Amino acid sequence: MTVTEETAPVSHYERIGGASSVKAAVELFYDKVLADPDLAGYFADVDMVGQRRHLALMLTVVLGGPNEYTGRGLAEAHQPLNIPVAHYAKVGEHLTVTLTELGVPADILADVQTVLGQVQDQVVASGTRPGV
Repeated sequence: MTVTEETAPVSHYERIGGASSVKAAVELFYDKVLADPDLAGYFADVDMVGQRRHLALMLTVVLGGPNEYTGRGLAEAHQPLNIPVAHYAKVGEHLTVTLTELGVPADILADVQTVLGQVQDQVVASGTRPGV
């Protein structure tokens, strides 16, 4: 083993178990979201196979894994839905509960919650069009 390999930080993605763990988290997360009467309506006409794949790719990036996401940006995908802050918060809670149930360490949970806070303005209804 070289010095670089020994000192290279292990990504959150690797620490939680990589692709199979992200996929398990996405499955459990959407089970919770789709069972939530306040949130299920957002997904009534959504291809959930594609939706799950998109979230798995995005979560992989957030956790420091390989970036293979080629979908729409967060604002482009979410602004037309007029999502209120309360619903965004519920989605964040479902994600936190999911990751906690799967045994994700507290420091990784904290980082995911930080990212949720950073991207909130791209997802919730802004009242104005992006770029205006």
